[in-house]
Amino acid sequence: QVRLVESGGGLVQPGGSLRLSCAASGNIFSINAMGWYRQAPGKQRELVATMSSGGGTNYAASVKGRFTISRDNARNTVYLQMDSLKPEDTAVYKCKTIGLRTYDSEFLLDYWGQGTQVTVSS
Repeated sequence: QVRLVESGGGLVQPGGSLRLSCAASGNIFSINAMGWYRQAPGKQRELVATMSSGGGTNYAASVKGRFTISRDNARNTVYLQMDSLKPEDTAVYKCKTIGLRTYDSEFLLDYWGQGTQVTVSS
């Protein structure tokens, strides 16, 4: 029932910017945190940034100072503002809900979006 819809990926030149969006929908009671992960070809998936419902953030060292995560709790939406993009930022970016509880379940589960491609190339 839970659905994550991502948008905002694309092709940009080094130094450019992109803004990713991810909206979670369904019979959602609460979400402890939402975040962004990325995976480049031949690489392991890595954490980019997370944000708790209380506003706490966590960033990968490689993006700190360049990326900004924000969240609209009322809309169960998380954003990732990416500035000063580098070629090494090229990857499939996926949204994740962490500790999501639905109205019809007592369990806290994680959900993934389908991913959006970000390509940084000169």
